[in-house]
Amino acid sequence: MDSTRVDRWLWAVRLTKTRADAADACRGGHVRVNDTPAKPATPVKPGDTVRTRVYEIARTVEVTKVIEKRVGAPVAVTCYVDHTPPPPPPEERPAPVAVRDRGAGRPTKRDRRMIDALREHPAED
Repeated sequence: MDSTRVDRWLWAVRLTKTRADAADACRGGHVRVNDTPAKPATPVKPGDTVRTRVYEIARTVEVTKVIEKRVGAPVAVTCYVDHTPPPPPPEERPAPVAVRDRGAGRPTKRDRRMIDALREHPAED
């Protein structure tokens, strides 16, 4: 076999938890094969570059081996070469944003203190 569907391959090499997640990512425009938007049935073959954004993580991988069945993690990592850039250091990441429910009204005194504490000492990763 020299090619397979991109949704099946993403699931088989454990970049997504389920094949349905892989298909949803393709339909949502979060998967590109060789810089072309990919549908779930788009074929991938060795040498192709797959860019995906799944579970809020952007990944860039090069296909080295085509598989259709899900395999263990040690075998799965041999099927691609990861070209994903490393994440930025913690000091360059944006500060977390406090989110309030719509219609919750003004913050209470306790809420204000928590927000101020968050701004002074952002959570470390």
